[in-house]
Amino acid sequence: MPETAATDKRHPALSIESLSVTFATDAGAVCAVTDVSYEVYPGEVLAIVGESGSGKSVSSRTAMGLLPQTASVRGLVTLGAEPITGMSEKQLTALRGGAISMVFQEPGLALDPLFTVGFQICEALRAHTDLSKKAAKARAVELLRMVGLPDPEHRVDYYPHQLSGGQKQRVVIAIAIACEPKVIIADEPTTALDVTVQAEILALLRDLRDRIGSAIVLITHNMGVVADIADRVVVMREGAVVEQAPVDELFASPTAEYTRALLAAVPHLGTEQIAHGRADSADSSAVATSDPVLEVRDLVVEFPGPFGRPRFRAVDEVSLGIGPGETLGLVGESGSGKSTIGRCVAALQQPTSGSVLIKGQDIAGLSQRKLRPIRRRFGFVFQDPAASLNPRLTVGECVAEPLLVHKAGSAAQIRDRVRTLLDDVQLPAGTEHRYPHELSGGQRQRASLARALVLSPDLLVADEPTSALDVSVQAAVLELFGQLQRECGWACLFISHDLAVVDQLADRIVVLRNGAVVEQGDRDRILRAPREEYTRRLVAAVPVPDPVRQRHRRAQLAELFHGGEAD
Repeated sequence: MPETAATDKRHPALSIESLSVTFATDAGAVCAVTDVSYEVYPGEVLAIVGESGSGKSVSSRTAMGLLPQTASVRGLVTLGAEPITGMSEKQLTALRGGAISMVFQEPGLALDPLFTVGFQICEALRAHTDLSKKAAKARAVELLRMVGLPDPEHRVDYYPHQLSGGQKQRVVIAIAIACEPKVIIADEPTTALDVTVQAEILALLRDLRDRIGSAIVLITHNMGVVADIADRVVVMREGAVVEQAPVDELFASPTAEYTRALLAAVPHLGTEQIAHGRADSADSSAVATSDPVLEVRDLVVEFPGPFGRPRFRAVDEVSLGIGPGETLGLVGESGSGKSTIGRCVAALQQPTSGSVLIKGQDIAGLSQRKLRPIRRRFGFVFQDPAASLNPRLTVGECVAEPLLVHKAGSAAQIRDRVRTLLDDVQLPAGTEHRYPHELSGGQRQRASLARALVLSPDLLVADEPTSALDVSVQAAVLELFGQLQRECGWACLFISHDLAVVDQLADRIVVLRNGAVVEQGDRDRILRAPREEYTRRLVAAVPVPDPVRQRHRRAQLAELFHGGEAD
């Protein structure tokens, strides 16, 4: 680490002492954080890990003064030498974005849909600097380029809905680092990003730490990311700190049983050369079955260009198929067309040309009336659970809604089905009576998965279904995926940027780039012996959950892709 980045161990940039947070709810007081203490120093990355609902985000949001009015806070939060607890909203507003900033977990909620992304970056810049409008716009373009958004000169004028989930996450990161704050709280900053952009974002955070000595509080469930960037790790469970240790020590010899279980649940991208899937018969788009559940033929999706510009082709003549009981992994960088294909398969997006056949019936171009009875054949797990769950309904009502629409059972049967599924996805008793905003991000994703499975579909379209889940719950959900698939025989189109998860679940893999298929084939052949340079780069960019190996791997990757140093 450069001398300019030397960690100042005398004065923490952010200190949390004996913090307890309680929320008032209709069901009574809920204690989210109990007697939590930690600090992060200038030039240091502190990772906070733990299961969804363990209090990771709540403890860090306290430092930003972003808790709702129902929260009761005890303890002390200090930013530099200045106590945060007890500050007025006006005082906190002056600090947010300048001295301390936050990368939020769900970019779809963090960005204002009524304003361009460039305007929102400029708004942060002009609130804390004396830049002119023109200079702020130029800086916004520079920031979007730094976080890897393609064509930043044009996309600076895009609205959030015109960007993919991963691209919106990059915009949120650009806003957070715009004023080079002294403390950055990054709440799952790479959740929605593909592995290559994730590597670039982590390099960007390291550079910011080294260049200006920013302290970074990294909240994540991705242990590969922790191994890649963290200096120290805090492990939380049920609102309390279980263990704190330097990153090498924690991975090499964790002392707490919970930490050992957490590390054991981390999916690893396999390195063995012996195939453990089905035989590689899938270099073509054909499925090894005479009766496929899904066939996509020469699919093309184009969107109108803004302000008279040419139409944009998001999907370019893609063909693929899935047989009963088979899982097809759809991978590629953010904006490669993965989610658009998934939406076409679920009849949520009309293709420009081509066909989408479910059990031999072409659903492309069907009216809503004709689609309605077909819709019960497939479920969809959306990438952003906060936007897909109706905030006016309880979680139980959200999960039961497909059953009510299709009149699938009596009221008692529907209640039993909902409770069973919520148990299967490991949501606690009583969750059906809560509203989506009362759940953590991971809990909302589990509720979204339960809703997708409620009708026992023939086909499940899963768009990043485990992206918001901590590793232990992710392992349980993936096990549930496999178990239900074996029992029910449904086909699955599994869209993900997490190649370790795809390796664990998929039978075959299709790799996309810029809307077109780069290569496809058996899982083991694609991940262990890829033929295309683009696929090799995707596989090489996956971080490994071992800090010693990851430092060596990062140095090799930096030399391979950038011809420079890792740090």
